[in-house]
Amino acid sequence: MKIIMLGAPGAGKGTQAKMIAEKYDIPHVSTGDIFRANIKNGTDLGKEAKSYMDKGQLVPDELTVRILLDRVAKDDCKNGYVLDGFPRTIPQAEVLDAELTKLGDKVDFAIDVDVPDENIIRRMGGRRACVTCGATYHIEHVPPKKEGICDKCGSELILRDDDKPETVKNRLDVYHKQTQPLIEYYNKKNILHTVDGTVDMKDVFDSIIKVLEG
Repeated sequence: MKIIMLGAPGAGKGTQAKMIAEKYDIPHVSTGDIFRANIKNGTDLGKEAKSYMDKGQLVPDELTVRILLDRVAKDDCKNGYVLDGFPRTIPQAEVLDAELTKLGDKVDFAIDVDVPDENIIRRMGGRRACVTCGATYHIEHVPPKKEGICDKCGSELILRDDDKPETVKNRLDVYHKQTQPLIEYYNKKNILHTVDGTVDMKDVFDSIIKVLEG
């Protein structure tokens, strides 16, 4: 079972990807994690990726796909995997499909966790992070016992720059331009399934399981 998770930043697709991976005992493959692992371990692919990153350039699609394929070729992926954070653009999806086809393989499901922009701005704007221990809270859903203070270590809680409304709006603009076209791309391949991401996390997960188990 090879699954791609789609959805805007803050839609909760990473959380769902982890839950799917756990339920089906398949790896949760996050491109960010693979990049970090390759760079940390000093692999040839990692060195190549780092040479672009050190210059502040984007890693080319072809190299990103090579790093990804190297990861999904490992034994723990033989029963499938959940891809989180890739592909982000149509060209990346096309390169991935072409390479998987060469291996006699393909993506089985593309799951789109659908959440309107205004929900995401409110959701992310409510996040608070501890400046000392990194614990995270949400002023509506997971509030600290004392406003503005971390339950765990007593330090100050802040709204991170990443979660400020203007930053979130910019990230959503990039998503709509670059990543949203993938919804139509996978729809044409008849593997797209959209679930409502505004409901409770467990209900989102139940909807995804219904799709996967058909």
